[in-house]
Amino acid sequence: MAARPLPDPSAEALLDLVASHRITASICVAARLGVADCLADGPKTSQELAQRTGAHQPSLHRLLRALVTLGICEPVEREQFALTAVGAYLVGDAEQSLKDWVLFEGGMLWLSWNGLFDSIRTGKNTAQLAGLDNAFELLAQNPNSIMTFNRAMAALTRQLTPAVLAAYDFSRIAKLIDVGGGHGQLLCAILRAYPSMRGAVFDLPRCADGANQQLRAAGVSDRGEFIAGSFFESVPPGADAVILKSIIHDWNDERSLTILHNCRRALAVGGTLLVVERLMPEMLAANPQHSAVTLSDLNMLRGLGGCERTEREYADLLRQSGFRVGRVLPAGSWSLIEATAG
Repeated sequence: MAARPLPDPSAEALLDLVASHRITASICVAARLGVADCLADGPKTSQELAQRTGAHQPSLHRLLRALVTLGICEPVEREQFALTAVGAYLVGDAEQSLKDWVLFEGGMLWLSWNGLFDSIRTGKNTAQLAGLDNAFELLAQNPNSIMTFNRAMAALTRQLTPAVLAAYDFSRIAKLIDVGGGHGQLLCAILRAYPSMRGAVFDLPRCADGANQQLRAAGVSDRGEFIAGSFFESVPPGADAVILKSIIHDWNDERSLTILHNCRRALAVGGTLLVVERLMPEMLAANPQHSAVTLSDLNMLRGLGGCERTEREYADLLRQSGFRVGRVLPAGSWSLIEATAG
C-alpha cells in the first residue's frame, strides 16, 4: 500500500500552543489549593495532600501527574511527590515567591477553565456541578456551543486522520461503522482511501445534516450513510468493523463499558473493534507529549467526566466487554488499539 502523508508538524505545534492555557490553569489551581505550601517541608502522597488541602484525592492525584510533566513536582519513593526548584517558587512565604503572580495570571483564564478548582476539590465535572447528567446535555442547551464543539472536533479529526491511515491497513474491511463519528470526517477519509469499502457514521440525530453534507462533499455518499441513534442504547449491526475515535476517553468506566458492550453486540465473532485514543504513560516524565496527555486528562475531568487511560486500563475495559486485545499501533501522538470480538 502506498505511503500516506503524516500530519504536518506545524499544525501539531499550533494545537500545542493553543492548548497552553491548560498549563496556566493547572498551575493556578495548584497555587489556589496550596499544593506547594504543603510540600515545602518535604514529600507527601496524594492522600496526605488531599487531607491538607481538602481536595478530592483521585482528582488531586491527576493534577499532580500533570504537575510532574510540567516540572513543578517530581515523583519520589512510596508514591510521594516532591517540589522541584521550579515548583518551589509557588510556595507562598518563599523569599521570591511567584504565587501571587500565578494567581493573578491564572485569574485571567478563569472564564475558560473556570471551575477546575471545584472539579479537583470534588471530583465532579462541569455538568455534575450544575446538577446535570453529562456535559453533552449542558452543551445541548446552547446551539452555538454544539456548533463550536462539532467544528472543533472536526478540525482535530482532520489533523489526526493522516496518522490513522498511515498506521492501519483497512483493506480487509468491507463495511466500517464510525460510532460517535459526528459529521463523518474520519469515515469519509477512510472511504476515499479504500474505494471498495462501504461505511456508516453513527451518532445523535443532530449530526445528520452535517454528516450527510460531508458525505456528499467527499464524493462517497453512494457508499456511506448516516445512522441516527445513541451508543448508550445500541450500535447498528452488520459491519465487519467498528471504529471509536476519541469516544471512550469522554466517559467513566461504567459508561465506557456500556458503549463497548453495545459495540460487541453489533459485531459477529471475529469482528474488529478499533479504538483511537491518547494513551497515558505508565511512567511519566517532564516532556511535551506526556504533558499533553495529562492536561487532556484534566480537561476530561473538568469537561466530560472521563479520563485518559493507560494501555493496560484500555485492555481491561475491552476484555470486560468481550474483546480480545490485539495490536496497539502508534498513530502520530495517538494510538490505535485493535481488538477482536470473542
